[in-house]
Amino acid sequence: MTRPDPRDELVEHLPAMRAFAISLTRNGATADDMVQDTLVKAWTNIEKFQEGTNMRAWLFTILRNTYYSSRRKAKREVSDVDGVLTDGLAEKPAHDGHMQMTDFRKALALLKDEQREALLLVGASGFSYEEAAEMCGVAVGTIKSRTNRARARLAELLGHHDDESLEMTDDATMSVLSASKVSSF
Repeated sequence: MTRPDPRDELVEHLPAMRAFAISLTRNGATADDMVQDTLVKAWTNIEKFQEGTNMRAWLFTILRNTYYSSRRKAKREVSDVDGVLTDGLAEKPAHDGHMQMTDFRKALALLKDEQREALLLVGASGFSYEEAAEMCGVAVGTIKSRTNRARARLAELLGHHDDESLEMTDDATMSVLSASKVSSF
């Protein structure tokens, strides 16, 4: 004689589970989702159900735990119905950064030595024009001119135009490409 599969009993408890879920959530759609989640959990963990015990009590325990887990999770989440917050979020793919850095290094290598040196001292290393001029043994105006020409040439080589947004560009590249540094690294 084979024992009945406890999964067959799950369907019998659906109406009671839905009523309990509605009493917890006060929302029919949310209650239906919770009942579905409960059934999936019960189905996948049916081996943990002990034969001879109360199936309804076991299902209600899973449903109750699912409800409280969702409540704890909701406390950590931010409601963004209109998508205002998510529209402001962006993450560059890792491979894009690697490819952009490769392009940046190639373009940087194409600059004249004096321009590259001035750009790296002022843009990347964060030295003032005066400090860079002193290090290179030239006038401050010369460093400013070299840095400006280097930025313009680098932007040209990288295909950046004045009307394009650089919002997805990292801070280090921004500090090299722009006259007003975002931050130094």
